[in-house]
Amino acid sequence: MITAAEVRNVFQRSANALRANSETLVELDQQLGDGDLGITARKIADAMGEYLALMQDETDIGKLVMNAGMKINSAAPSTMGSLLAIALMRAGKLAKEQAEINETTVVEMLEAGVNAILEKGKANLGDKTILDALIPGIKVFAESIRNGQSMAESGRMMLAASQSGLESATPLRSKVGRASWVGDRTEGKVDPGCALWVCLLKGLID
Repeated sequence: MITAAEVRNVFQRSANALRANSETLVELDQQLGDGDLGITARKIADAMGEYLALMQDETDIGKLVMNAGMKINSAAPSTMGSLLAIALMRAGKLAKEQAEINETTVVEMLEAGVNAILEKGKANLGDKTILDALIPGIKVFAESIRNGQSMAESGRMMLAASQSGLESATPLRSKVGRASWVGDRTEGKVDPGCALWVCLLKGLID
């Protein structure tokens, strides 16, 4: 079973990964957009640090996750910040009033988060967005858990699938958002949203 303390640890390690990779995300985003993704990453990391300091005694995992989403939405109201916020708020509802969650609930929360991003972002697989790394990664993770693999092994498989998704999306042309304005110059360049998701997973799994 996964406790609220472990969920807080996930948020802390995610914040550390975003802060450590913020400059790289700026550089990647400058090639496809306005370069603000790295700034958003730092804002989220700082907000999470403040949030976790206030929520040290919270045992309700659903509340912990939903409020993290609201904190991100307030601190980083950009496109990516809004997408991550709504994903967390949707996922947190599945763990409401639970002090512990099992692997099945983790899968359901991740899938709910993806669906929220699909609805909010109006993008699809192949549009060269975070979804191209997110969807295959979470699909593999869910299948692995449901086949009886451990969280650790399933996590490694999720990272590998997400990295493959990033690489598959790199030759494509961006179809949505500010990056779509750049046109064919986006072909062959790493999507910064995919990179953000992969760096988060590396921070958690490595």
